[in-house]
Amino acid sequence: MNMYSVAPNPEKTGWLVKLEDVAPEKQYESEEEAIDAAEKMAKENSPSIVKILDVENEIREEKRF
Repeated sequence: MNMYSVAPNPEKTGWLVKLEDVAPEKQYESEEEAIDAAEKMAKENSPSIVKILDVENEIREEKRF
């Protein structure tokens, strides 16, 4: 199962989408854009999980596809 995470960039310049906590896939300007992109990747690579993290890297929401 693939695991995608959406988290704020540490420099607070955008939002990162990562696959399996490795190097970021891509950076997005807004949280909404990053979530949409992660959900699309997860749907294309089902079964997958999208974890949405807050600024303290705590899981705020989890979605399964």
